[in-house]
Amino acid sequence: MAKYIADIDVMPLKALLDPQGKAVTASMTNLNLSEIQNVRIGKHITLEVSADNEAAAKAKVDEACKKLLCNQIMEFYEFKLTQL
Repeated sequence: MAKYIADIDVMPLKALLDPQGKAVTASMTNLNLSEIQNVRIGKHITLEVSADNEAAAKAKVDEACKKLLCNQIMEFYEFKLTQL
């Protein structure tokens, strides 16, 4: 059985407002960083998974994202796997 590290990014859907991102964008102007715009804030999750192969590991990570880590009504996710 192999071990993998999954790096998962969960972000708000582009069609939805991101109040936290909007607040940070506004603060950029106050800090004289007006070149930085359209900030979106999400979360980064790292987990370790044991599986027989990469396809099985991807399936488990995908299942974890859909069932627990991501609210698909408001967020989307993407991940990459690295074998240990």
